[in-house]
Amino acid sequence: MPFTLASPCEYQEIIRKSRFLTHAAQVDTPEQALAFIQRISDPSASHNCWAWKIGNLYRFSDDGEPGGTAGRPMLTAIEGQDCDRLVVVTTRWFGGIQLGTGGLARAYGGSVAKCLQASVLQPLVTRVHCSCHCRFNELPILKSRLQELEALLEAEHFDAEGATLELALPGEKLQDLQVLLSDISRGRSRLQVAE
Repeated sequence: MPFTLASPCEYQEIIRKSRFLTHAAQVDTPEQALAFIQRISDPSASHNCWAWKIGNLYRFSDDGEPGGTAGRPMLTAIEGQDCDRLVVVTTRWFGGIQLGTGGLARAYGGSVAKCLQASVLQPLVTRVHCSCHCRFNELPILKSRLQELEALLEAEHFDAEGATLELALPGEKLQDLQVLLSDISRGRSRLQVAE
């Protein structure tokens, strides 16, 4: 089961007089990842190398380090910790001692791995998106039960009779929600699963 970060984290270490500072955060879109990279990168540092992974999408950058010595090892560390939907930025301030290509790869990949190992990880739950319509008198009952179904209320659209709720919940809870909705509405409301 893949994991993601419960909250942003950071890790710092000195390797042969160079300072490596790694920041990691959970992201849901490439745009969020790029915004995080831009916000965290320090223009006064020697290098701001980064990697992100969101499902099958991923990108990485060596930011001036020799090709393949920073970004790729950082992405490998993300995958090695079975993580997804996250971005990491490792900032390096050069200390005057060359590390060589192997040393750089170990330093960047190791910093990311240590950062993720020290962080609080949470299971990444795949959610199914669905919607349903409820009358006004049914809404409080349904909303009070959403937490036990691990359902997220993404949007509400009100009309003259009630509201249409847009929900996201774990796939294994879909049947439970359908039964609850049928019981509350006495069979009037049906769950519509998004394609």
